[in-house]
Amino acid sequence: MRIGRGLARLGLVLGLALAAPLARADSFAAALTDAYNNSGLLDQNRALLRVADEDVAIAAAGLRPIVSWAASATHSWPAPSPDADEITFNLGISANLTLYDGGASQLAIRAQQENVLATRQALINVEQQVLLRAATAYLNVQRDSEFVNLRRSNVRVLTEEFRAAQDRFDVGEVTRTDVSLAEARLAAARSLLAAAEGNLARSVEEFRAAVGRRPGTLSSAPRVPLSRSVEQAKAYAVQRHPQILQAQHAVTGAELNIQRAEAALRPTVDLGGRLNFDNDFNDSGSISLSVGGPIYSGGAIEATIRQARARRDASRAQLHVTSAGIQQGVGNAYAIYSVARAGREAYERQVRAARVAFEGVREEANLGARTTLDVLNAEQELLDAQANLVSAQIDEILAGYSILSSMGLLTAEQLRLDVQTYDPEAYYNLVKDAPAGLSPQGRALDRVLQSIGN
Repeated sequence: MRIGRGLARLGLVLGLALAAPLARADSFAAALTDAYNNSGLLDQNRALLRVADEDVAIAAAGLRPIVSWAASATHSWPAPSPDADEITFNLGISANLTLYDGGASQLAIRAQQENVLATRQALINVEQQVLLRAATAYLNVQRDSEFVNLRRSNVRVLTEEFRAAQDRFDVGEVTRTDVSLAEARLAAARSLLAAAEGNLARSVEEFRAAVGRRPGTLSSAPRVPLSRSVEQAKAYAVQRHPQILQAQHAVTGAELNIQRAEAALRPTVDLGGRLNFDNDFNDSGSISLSVGGPIYSGGAIEATIRQARARRDASRAQLHVTSAGIQQGVGNAYAIYSVARAGREAYERQVRAARVAFEGVREEANLGARTTLDVLNAEQELLDAQANLVSAQIDEILAGYSILSSMGLLTAEQLRLDVQTYDPEAYYNLVKDAPAGLSPQGRALDRVLQSIGN
């Protein structure tokens, strides 16, 4: 019978669609590697880290002598005497060195060093964000590609069913209602295909933004092996997560700034010197030692101290908030993972049952015990189950990487990506002693900056 041939073709197309494997051309590790290498956000935050490094150099300069020069030319009339020059020249060189400032300069260096350490942790956290965004983009492209494949297969299946319904209508085996039903399902399938293609196009654009290039045909992403319980993961995260470490360094820096503000109440000792040359290169000079300190500042120093204490309190509160947020993030990530894993297992059973049901309905339709609508409904249930399974599988893998991120482990080093990792200490070691531009270390620094700029 023609109905039997039509249902047989429907089953064949559907079976081929569900059994077709994905081609492999683009790996998950390659996408994360390109995201790391192409990230403008990482470049931006590396530059911000170099800014923090320079703050240490600026603070260290406060313990160095400051040498400056000044030159002047003065034209006077009438001349004070017939033998005097109408234009006099003067060249002066002065130097100043702070011998004692109550420890303020040393405290400033230590506070800026804590800021550098905090900024390094912020850079690691940005690295996690970049890699998680790339992983999410990769998996979403994979998900939407599967959806498009399923929708295209559905359109092909329903196209065959529509043609079969028309053939059967022509010979009087079915009514116009069966043809219209198949046509309506085909139109709905084409609409869903267009929506799936639109979602895929958006996912591709997000992939391009996150990774720096268009995706190829994606292979399956590796699952994350989870060896810790949720409580163990929380305990690890509150000790090692970069946001926690960043907040801890911020608290330490705030406490140092309190001591720095209090140092302004102590006296300062400065050593100064000056050497002058006139028109005839006659020299004169002076050396001075000055001691001074505040008697009354209108309350400004005391206000600065109170302000530093308030900032320290705010930093401590931020540490508490960050700790609670990290623990919540780990708990949420594990909950999402558990739900995704349970969903994947349930959808696997649903797909198996839906496939058996579809094959049974198709055979019953061949015997005349089922209608075209029954076959279409069974086919739709199998398609929906397959789509749900694909989504659950992607969600489970993505949840695993979200857990790594919540614990502070989603980094290029931990994932063993084939990248040239950024060394945060290299630049710091060049600038921490505030090298002069003409020194060998300063020239080495210029070469580093030129390389970074290129």
